[in-house]
Amino acid sequence: MSARGHAFGIDIGGSGVKGGAVDLATGELVHERIKIATPQPSTPQAVADAVAKLVAQADWDGPVGITLPSVILDGVARTAANIDKAWVGTDARALFSNTLDGREVTVLNDADAAGLAEDRYGAAKDFAGLVLLLTFGTGIGSALLYHGTLVANSELGHLEVGGMETEHRAAASIKDRDGLSFEQWAAEVSTVLIGLENLFWPKVFVAGGGISRDADQWIPLLTNRTQVIPAHLRNTAGIVGAAMAIDAGIAP
Repeated sequence: MSARGHAFGIDIGGSGVKGGAVDLATGELVHERIKIATPQPSTPQAVADAVAKLVAQADWDGPVGITLPSVILDGVARTAANIDKAWVGTDARALFSNTLDGREVTVLNDADAAGLAEDRYGAAKDFAGLVLLLTFGTGIGSALLYHGTLVANSELGHLEVGGMETEHRAAASIKDRDGLSFEQWAAEVSTVLIGLENLFWPKVFVAGGGISRDADQWIPLLTNRTQVIPAHLRNTAGIVGAAMAIDAGIAP
């Protein structure tokens, strides 16, 4: 963290590499976020070079927190969603650090970063105890936090509920693929949430992903018992969470 209370986060997705300095007192970006198109193919070195370009463009010379759409164990990517499969087995932490001239970096899963941000600054900031964020998109990403402490790499989109993986039942892509109404899709989401709340008993669910923008059309239709709140930070959540991670020394 800089003397001004700022940290730098980068959020890597299938289409864009986005980043910026974050004011850790407020969770707000210090300047307008910078976005660079994700290289195609999105091989590890090509993406690392894009990250270096973004950091240089921001004129940032300190540590950097970085998200990947991957399970991250000891800095190594173990899965790759919407990025090149060459990432699997790549020591992402070492790669980014080397490409950034040896500076300190941390790398974490993108949903985990969003969960950190929503828990401290966003939808769940007023809730103590267990918070469960779910991002509804092509699949279902998840972040599990207990009193602000991240349980990394939860991957609850792959948990079976009612004989199906949750993301095969209730990802936003399933709604689009099958032409489901909000009522029909909300019934599937409810089934997933009931299965998860019976396991974890969270204080609140935070619903993220692009479909959270239409929250008023489907959250009132849910029949599970735990309160569900749409994510607040949306496009900046990954950046903010990555900045929080490098500041706090979170290194899955």
